[in-house]
Amino acid sequence: MTDLTTFEFDEFLPHPPAKVWRVLSEPDLLADWLMPHDGFAPVVGTRFAFTTEPVPQTGFSGLVDCEVLEVDPGRRLRMSWASAGTALETVVTWELVPEGDGTRLLLTQSGFDLDDPAQARAFQIMNGGWRSHVFRRMTAALDAL
Repeated sequence: MTDLTTFEFDEFLPHPPAKVWRVLSEPDLLADWLMPHDGFAPVVGTRFAFTTEPVPQTGFSGLVDCEVLEVDPGRRLRMSWASAGTALETVVTWELVPEGDGTRLLLTQSGFDLDDPAQARAFQIMNGGWRSHVFRRMTAALDAL
């Protein structure tokens, strides 16, 4: 039986939800801290791709094919997240919860098949990357606004 695995992050950001929403939903701001893209818009059905450095030893081409699946302005953004040229197809969900003077950001990436060695490796790499790089870059983008 295949175990589809999810990882979740819960991060407090000392910025109001409206500001956090901006860095998630404004195309230029998103590209600045996450990855360059070829046409993201916070509209359900929008298809686009993120581009980053390839990782040949893992089979990652550097392209992440995405489709916006859900938009609840100021609260939730959900998109498919597929590694081009591989079997990896996950869903990334960003949820914003007001908390005091800031925002509790809940990030979930689901759909990893840990029975597949390539996906198990991707799970480890992405899990570490969200923690070590992405939240730090997002925080810097928020601080700069």
